[in-house]
Amino acid sequence: MRKSEYAYDEYYNCYICPQGEIVRYTTTTKEGYRQYKSDPMVCAGCPLLAQCTQSQNHQKLIQRHLWEGCVEEADHLRHTSEVREIYARRKETIERVFADAKEKHGMRWTTLRGLKKLSMQAMLTFAAMNLKKLACRTWKGPAAA
Repeated sequence: MRKSEYAYDEYYNCYICPQGEIVRYTTTTKEGYRQYKSDPMVCAGCPLLAQCTQSQNHQKLIQRHLWEGCVEEADHLRHTSEVREIYARRKETIERVFADAKEKHGMRWTTLRGLKKLSMQAMLTFAAMNLKKLACRTWKGPAAA
């Protein structure tokens, strides 16, 4: 069974299996994953053992990253109505700026070396793009005769 089929209880910091048993927190790895392990004595008599785990000692291991709660919250917010509208306009606004910088302003490749020189090139490029945008917005066109 997948991790998504287990319910995570944030208050008690544990997972609850489909049979209602608790999968408890045991340790955190160096990579930042919390490990939750089930009780092998309880799992040995479970009717879903064959679908749950192939472990020899009848123990289910679930790993959850320390930041997984933040990722879940961001994913939840992405599906709200306000954010969906903003996200739809992203391709027309933000992504378009970077595409123009690559295609029209030479940001695809650079001949410069070093963070300081690259930062200077990026700042000048985006300053020029902002000036172009400002000029287009304030230009009124030719006066009618």
